[in-house]
Amino acid sequence: MNWDPIYKAFPVNQEMIWLNNCGTTPAGTHIVNALSRFMEGYSRKGILTETARFPETRRHIKSILSRLLNCLPEELALIHNTAEGMNIISHGLQLSAGDEVILLQNEYPSNIYPWRHLEKKGVKLITTPIETSPENFLREMKRLITAKTRAVSLSAVHWCTGMPLPLEQTGELCRTNNIDFVVDGAQGVGMQPVDVRSANIDYMTFSGWKWLMGPLGLGVLFVSRKKLNDLDPVFIGTASVINDKEYFPYKSELKPSADRFTISTANFNDWVYFEAAIEFIEDIGFQTVRERIYELSANLRDGLSDLGFNVFSDHFRDYPTGIVVCEKPGVATGAVMAHLNRNKVVAAERLGRVRFSPHIYISPEQIDTVLNMLTRV
Repeated sequence: MNWDPIYKAFPVNQEMIWLNNCGTTPAGTHIVNALSRFMEGYSRKGILTETARFPETRRHIKSILSRLLNCLPEELALIHNTAEGMNIISHGLQLSAGDEVILLQNEYPSNIYPWRHLEKKGVKLITTPIETSPENFLREMKRLITAKTRAVSLSAVHWCTGMPLPLEQTGELCRTNNIDFVVDGAQGVGMQPVDVRSANIDYMTFSGWKWLMGPLGLGVLFVSRKKLNDLDPVFIGTASVINDKEYFPYKSELKPSADRFTISTANFNDWVYFEAAIEFIEDIGFQTVRERIYELSANLRDGLSDLGFNVFSDHFRDYPTGIVVCEKPGVATGAVMAHLNRNKVVAAERLGRVRFSPHIYISPEQIDTVLNMLTRV
């Protein structure tokens, strides 16, 4: 595939080398064009504009995501972020004193803070070590499961190490032990193959602005059809009930889909943005996108190893990832980050290491530029 048009479609490449795509992703020209068309139409006709319609846009977004995740469109709700989704899940689960929930070591706060309210009810939160390989992680997590375990909530990919978690094995373990399996998909969806059916995922939530290249402030909630009525809604709004366009009489029956969790009016600008973003990726092919991310990351990983960096993903080379985490023996990570910043390379520091995450608009030549730059740290 010729990646040059993709490279040229992202103006950020004229300014810097953006290697923090598992944090946020800059907008491409396709996003700018989609939003411009919508705003032009909105300025002329308001919500009556034909440039983008609320139900059709939502339907299209869910259609693309349902194909990506192997789920039903009705099992998806558009929300704001991962933390909101985790709060919906943790507050909605019917847990009692003595129950146990397994969380992940050094997890992103969005999958920690939403669970802490349960401790006031006497629910015990247990932390499983991340380990250095998916196999070791699974072995250690198995040891923590007891007859009191009610839920396991894990990230698809660890945000500080880039290690993919064994979702299918974990999901099967949860299924056989009658445990709810909850996934934070923010670092996985779009970069890793996530099949909610084969992984037996009951609930999942993720942000749209990382590997899916969407807008800040838009997230997605997945609730398995079989679990929909097991999750009590935290909030009820106009959009939660059936026939929500008929305001009177008031309704008490909730929508028979995950849309009951969207609550009320969304930021439609974000929906237009997100639709353009995932349509762009689907047109290329989600599998093609994943393979390109892995290719760029492998080039970066191997180059860093050749330069004497310790690369965390060397521990799990059999598990492709788009996140490359490294450190240089004898050199402070802060000094490496300062050197990158001076040379207009955007990365992140996590757990005292440098974290890189290229996406499809990054060129191999840019990877080479960064490696050459790091020879002078």
